[in-house]
Amino acid sequence: MAKQILTLNQISVKGLERLPREIYEIASEFTHPDAILLRSHKLQAEDIPESVVAIARAGAGVNNIPVQACTERGIPVFNSPGANANAVKELVATGLLLGSRGVIEGVRYVATLSEMSDHAELNKTLEAQKKQFKGNELMGKTLGVVGLGAIGSLVAEMALDFGMEVVGYDPALSVEAAWRLSSQVQRAEALAALFARCDYISLHLPVLDSTRGLVNDELLGAVRPGTCLLNFAREEIVDQGALVRALDDGRLRKYIADFPAPGLIGRDDVILMPHIGASTDEAEDNCAIMAAEQLRDFLENGNIRNSVNFPALHLERVTGCRLSVTNENVPKILGSVLSILADENINVIDMLNKSRDEVAYNLIDISPTPSGDVLDRMRTLEGVINVRLIGDCRA
Repeated sequence: MAKQILTLNQISVKGLERLPREIYEIASEFTHPDAILLRSHKLQAEDIPESVVAIARAGAGVNNIPVQACTERGIPVFNSPGANANAVKELVATGLLLGSRGVIEGVRYVATLSEMSDHAELNKTLEAQKKQFKGNELMGKTLGVVGLGAIGSLVAEMALDFGMEVVGYDPALSVEAAWRLSSQVQRAEALAALFARCDYISLHLPVLDSTRGLVNDELLGAVRPGTCLLNFAREEIVDQGALVRALDDGRLRKYIADFPAPGLIGRDDVILMPHIGASTDEAEDNCAIMAAEQLRDFLENGNIRNSVNFPALHLERVTGCRLSVTNENVPKILGSVLSILADENINVIDMLNKSRDEVAYNLIDISPTPSGDVLDRMRTLEGVINVRLIGDCRA
């Protein structure tokens, strides 16, 4: 029987093509789907059918998904980190240029000259007025990059190509991200130190309890006058009241962001874009492809890559019959599962177990196929969240 994938947004065709029609049914309406594939749809916990075993978002953030509720039900939530990184990086480059030169002001001024028909007079007017749009070059200036993940590391590299000095801050920098990062990126030991020394600051952080309102009065009090702040990460990272105060007293020269908000729209010292950081054909394709491939690998093999609530785990298939067991991350549960298999003379051919926070996840290749009664006994074990039989177990 084909697996049913419920799509709650329009998903790139290039992504959907990674889910073969002979194996998957894809539609925007299903009563009992196996999985959900979405982009920006705001998903409520009560709207997730009991049949759902996985959710994938074609994008990086997962604020629109009730992750904790999914974890409690043993549902891994996948995202697509890095798939839209180049699109966001290019928009940050645009923001840096708009924040350093009088481009927008100049374009608006030229639009007011549409009634001028004399070319010589137009040139004379432009020469007389262009000095009011004079800006500064990025070369030689210092950019602070807060968050050095997939996007932040690309922004840092781009700024180096502009001839800027780059200072980075990321207390949670992964080994993989560190390898990606140029040795020319200087490291700030504290966030306040970065804010105090940079001409431009670009934010690339997720929204967490620890980052919500992170850019506040105290942090903005450390900036040098004339600093330009760019936010192409999440609106909630910047405290708007503190931002307005910093703009009003000149500590910040400019705020450039992808998140329009009342109170900021119309200010001469604010440039706002309509949340278009990932709005390119290429980014939408890349996100959809990554999300679909991760979803397929989980549904067909139980493997997990780029989940925000489950451990990363990959086990090569050595038999057609595989069990996935999700349980609370407490002692003795896996032992009890293996004891049930042993009691039924079911051989464990290969297995892998990993945990993340309160969840443990296990893949177990077995032979022969367990009966429904055996699976039910596993499901009734205290601490077991769910048990899934994967693959053609009767081949």
